[in-house]
Amino acid sequence: MPITPATAMHSSQNGTTEAILLELVDEDGNTIGTAEKLAAHQPPGQLHRAFSVFLFDERGRLLLQQRALGKYHSPGVWSNTCCGHPYPGESPFAAAARRTHEELGVSPMLLGEAGTVRYNHPDPDSGLVEQEYNHLFVGLVQASLRPDPEEVGDTAFVTPAELAERHAKDPFSSWFMTVLDAARPAVRELTGPSADW
Repeated sequence: MPITPATAMHSSQNGTTEAILLELVDEDGNTIGTAEKLAAHQPPGQLHRAFSVFLFDERGRLLLQQRALGKYHSPGVWSNTCCGHPYPGESPFAAAARRTHEELGVSPMLLGEAGTVRYNHPDPDSGLVEQEYNHLFVGLVQASLRPDPEEVGDTAFVTPAELAERHAKDPFSSWFMTVLDAARPAVRELTGPSADW
């Protein structure tokens, strides 16, 4: 079900609206509780579980998404293919596959774990804080994209050189380079040396 980012609420199966809860974790990634989504991002931020997905086409190009302008956090910036938060008790892998389909209308033909990274990135524009224990995934996509306009403003497949050029001139999410750098070993293994990641 699509998440309504402006309200951080979602509709349950019985039609009522519930707050979106995130899984709070300790420094080792062990679950220690839950917090409402927006509250977890208020300064100084509460460490919570997240995921980031990097999907590539058959030519080894990375699929970027531009976050929709209506998003309450980092609207209009470019970022990795998909990112988000598992529901409490949901595995990061299941959440990554679910949100990739919800946001982009595709299911990866291959999706593999690529490690974890811990970071603390304040967003100067919104004043919110990304204090995350992030599970990384890399994979392949072949199907045509069907982005949800409430979530995604635009998409682009880029080579490393095209990414460097775009990153120099366009706004990107504060966490993008942190998660990409952490995922690079798995990205190189997936795409091969010729892709130059």
